[in-house]
Amino acid sequence: MAKNTVADVVILDSDSDDDDGGGIGMGRSLTSLMENQQVSNADAATVAPRETLECRSFWKAGENFVIPSGVTPTAPGMVEHARVHPKFLHSNATSHKWAFGAIAELLDNAVDEVQNGATFVKIDKINIVKDNTPALVFQDNGGGMDPNGIRKCMSLGYSSKKSNTTIGQYGNGFKTSTMRLGADAIVFSRSTRGGKSTQSIGLLSYTFLRKTGQDDVIVPMIDFDISSVRPQPIIYGSPGDWSTNLNILLKWSPFSTMDEILQQFEDIGTHGTKVIIYNLWLNDEGIYELSFDDDDEDIRLRDENAQDGKRLYAKTLELRSHISYRYRHSLRAYISMLYLKKFKNFKIILRGIPVEQFNIADEFRHPETIMYKPQAAAMEYAATGIKVGFIKEAPKLPICGFNVYHKNRLIRPFWKVVLEGSTRGNGVVGVLEANFIEPAHDKQDFERSSLFLRLEGRLKRIISDYWQSHCHVFGYQTGQIPADRSKRIAIPDQPPTVSTFNPSPLPSDKISQGGPIIREINLSNASSSRTVAVAAPHLRNSTGLRSNFQPVQLNPQPAAADTGNNIVGKSADEIREENIQLFMRCEEYIKKENEIEQTVKSLEKELEEVKSKCAQLALLVDAKKKEMQQV
Repeated sequence: MAKNTVADVVILDSDSDDDDGGGIGMGRSLTSLMENQQVSNADAATVAPRETLECRSFWKAGENFVIPSGVTPTAPGMVEHARVHPKFLHSNATSHKWAFGAIAELLDNAVDEVQNGATFVKIDKINIVKDNTPALVFQDNGGGMDPNGIRKCMSLGYSSKKSNTTIGQYGNGFKTSTMRLGADAIVFSRSTRGGKSTQSIGLLSYTFLRKTGQDDVIVPMIDFDISSVRPQPIIYGSPGDWSTNLNILLKWSPFSTMDEILQQFEDIGTHGTKVIIYNLWLNDEGIYELSFDDDDEDIRLRDENAQDGKRLYAKTLELRSHISYRYRHSLRAYISMLYLKKFKNFKIILRGIPVEQFNIADEFRHPETIMYKPQAAAMEYAATGIKVGFIKEAPKLPICGFNVYHKNRLIRPFWKVVLEGSTRGNGVVGVLEANFIEPAHDKQDFERSSLFLRLEGRLKRIISDYWQSHCHVFGYQTGQIPADRSKRIAIPDQPPTVSTFNPSPLPSDKISQGGPIIREINLSNASSSRTVAVAAPHLRNSTGLRSNFQPVQLNPQPAAADTGNNIVGKSADEIREENIQLFMRCEEYIKKENEIEQTVKSLEKELEEVKSKCAQLALLVDAKKKEMQQV
């Protein structure tokens, strides 16, 4: 389609909150409009196959986008305005690094419709008849959108969701999520507002915008009044504009005729919304990013670890079967834990089968609830309960972390707050709802505010305290509680326990050189042993030890000989606890060191700028002096 063919398409915008559609007028009947359309039903058989982008990989689809040097002049009678280039649709969608995160955004929209009477949302795969390619379908029976509402949905940054119960808030989720999953999306919505029943269709097509060389985001839409027996078109502007929008829909959507478009409303009922995402993205190997064939009841992301062909140990297979691993590749597993509270009259139906909601806290062994009351400057928040306990597979599987929700929605699954490689806390998992911190735009992480950092520190302490008081039930020995020998026999794969702590004094020459302070811990169990060495905080950077780090050979001395050391007489558990605290302090020092380095770089940059300005001023002064001498 040539660019001048779509020049009459109105760039739809809606700033009105009125429910009547903002001055929508009734035009001619559908029959008369169909007589004038350029693509008629009679010629449907000769319509060319739907066009697609040359590059079907999402992470490469934004490359080589030809941006015109000039801007198309504004049509007469329209106010000059800033343009949103179609490339922004793609760059905006890159906020979703994970395809399941984009699917969760669309589910949030359906869950928010529970307050409007929604009882289900369906996620399924269909085949596009035009080219026999797969497409994703999301359908709910919520209140639907009237013509004004669908325009707000398609607009960038508009959101009317401000309540404490709705998940959406930025007005950007629909655009980023649909464009992250596929190049094109078509929306069908039917609703009743003020006694007036309407149905609307909107097309958000990256393919159309790029193929036709648009320099602004154009979203063709058509609307119908279905209050009477026969649907009547609702006209914006002129009937020609309506027909032009219809022609674009027929050329660039999966449907070639008006009858095919109207058939999409048959299973929606009197109210609801259906979103079809097609031209799904491919990965770098040229296959669909989403897999529909591995499991008829699921939609999966391809798991490279499962396809590496290596022979796996039974323990590795058991770990991969746990939901802490499966949610990364199985949409059914991810959706099952996506919402904290179980729905009473609402179902998420994936490929025809309802998803059973799962809360890992329901399976905790030795569960506890710790109340946490976040505080910020001049502000207090309501206390929240943090549920913590051992998973049923503990301590066999080394799983540890917190599922952190925000307004009932999972943001960070299995957030591991303990040090990487530490066995302390194995099998301990927690669940909490943190409404006092704000999620990032992709809802897969939190903004790193002071409240977030304080929560992180508190969760580390909760893991440590819980492990300290409960690990004996699995055969781990602590200073306060003896090990349960029966549990130790039942679980043979126990990690080694701390037996000795033999500090060695540093040579005086190393101290004078500012050498590293190393604490040595001998961990022994039967014949096995290992040594852990930790450098002083000021000698570490974000990637490890500094280049000038020189290892020091330590010769352990008997504890009795070192009578001046405060560690003599301490239990192994107390020493282990002190060691964890030292590790945490090391991490704090590293963070502070990085911040100081950034400050130094910033000050050095400012100093260079000041020096440059001084040099310029000196040149100006010299020039002025010469001028005055010549006079």
